[in-house]
Amino acid sequence: MREQWGSKLGFILAAIGSAVGLGNIWRFPYTAASNGGGAFILPYLFAIITAGIPILILEYTIGKTYRGGAPVALARINSKFEWLGWIQVMVSFVIAVYYFAIVVWVTSYIGFSFGQQWGNDPTSFFTGKFLNMTDSAHNFGGIQTHLLLPFALVWVLVAIILYRGVSKGIELACKICMPILLVFTILLVIRGITLPGAAQGLDYLFSPNWDALKKSDVWIAAYSQVFYSLSIAFAIMISYASYLPKKTDVVNSAFLTATANHGYELFIAIGVFGIMGYMSVQQGVPVNEVAGSGGIGLAFMTFPTAISELPALNTVFGVIFFGTLFTAGVTSLISIFQAVIAGIQDKFDIEHKKATTLILVPSFLLSFLFITGAGLSILDIVDAFINQIGVALGGFIEVILIGWFFNIEKIRSYANEYSNFSVGKWWALCLKIVTVLVLGVMLILNTKTLVTEGYGKYEMFDIKVFGWGALALVFLAAALLTGLKGKSGYKDQPDEGVQLADEEV
Repeated sequence: MREQWGSKLGFILAAIGSAVGLGNIWRFPYTAASNGGGAFILPYLFAIITAGIPILILEYTIGKTYRGGAPVALARINSKFEWLGWIQVMVSFVIAVYYFAIVVWVTSYIGFSFGQQWGNDPTSFFTGKFLNMTDSAHNFGGIQTHLLLPFALVWVLVAIILYRGVSKGIELACKICMPILLVFTILLVIRGITLPGAAQGLDYLFSPNWDALKKSDVWIAAYSQVFYSLSIAFAIMISYASYLPKKTDVVNSAFLTATANHGYELFIAIGVFGIMGYMSVQQGVPVNEVAGSGGIGLAFMTFPTAISELPALNTVFGVIFFGTLFTAGVTSLISIFQAVIAGIQDKFDIEHKKATTLILVPSFLLSFLFITGAGLSILDIVDAFINQIGVALGGFIEVILIGWFFNIEKIRSYANEYSNFSVGKWWALCLKIVTVLVLGVMLILNTKTLVTEGYGKYEMFDIKVFGWGALALVFLAAALLTGLKGKSGYKDQPDEGVQLADEEV
């Protein structure tokens, strides 16, 4: 019998833990501030309602009804859909490998917080002494031996959680980590808004620029953030929902997950930009110059500077900030790995521990790339191509296949079957029309930019090898796994034939 979550709370915490990741902390605040500030909330809410929640309901329903990771669940809808599941699984595999490296860096920075070991120039420390960055992505520069200890510690922690399975591993870890994450976040926000100059940062974040709503880029940024934030369209939520009992309310679960995730984003943004406002006053420069471009730079360059400039409790605040990143990173990382493990386990009908080993061994070997001198450059390129094309393409094909080539009303009836409140036809219309159009435009524009302009200041050779190469790996592996013979009878299995559990959570 298929393993199940121990409780609905455990599932919700795990789903929120997957959604609440590093992007919520370092990507959303900057994205909002640079795309209309307070005005950005409108397209963002629109994107949540028309794409985020509908796709979350869709994936929860598919996983719970068809009882499998993305490849098997989609194959049970229609055997011709299996390849899409493998594309999404392979996207998750690639993300897991480089996401792991960021968690390793965060682990190191928890230690560096004691005495602010990054010194007076955190930027030079990060790119120089810490990463020993080389001049290109193909110039590896050797493994950074000082990263091997945090590298091993994170791998051991992740392996222990994953080998213990869904209820005794992932669920237990999320029940421990999520309260810790909440406490750390509350402390961070309180400290941020009580600093001198915090109001300037919050004004920059929330002052509405209504003219920004006329720009298509702002709307695309809103949809992009929703996909990036909710862990949709790359096999995770289908996998997690496949461990739900039959009578679980997926509609309510989807709304709870989305509300908690996006509420967290807004909350953490207040703390982040409170601190940016403080730095603006201290340095005598505008907030936008302090904030930089968000992302990794915000976490490992800007925030260490802010921590060093605080009037008191610098070490405590550093541990809190990087502890927040670590906790959010680990809960997201295990969800990404589980999506891949579930895909392998379900198709080939093997034990969970064996499937875990089959995934962790190659992931472990590949992850060494990201603790070399070229690690940050490789990560930056791969992340751009996988997220801007891989995830967007997976979501686009998913809503096309389910919305237009399958009876989506059948999926809606499954979603409503045990739900306290039902989703109406607006849900299907959003998936079939609004989401398809927005994702289609996003995919075309992203692809056009990467083809014509390349990415960043990287050499074309590096872009071809690590950008387009990563996408080629996804598609080739997906084709190979689709063609392999799997568990007897898993294809074309109608929903009536899937053995669903009767216990209600």
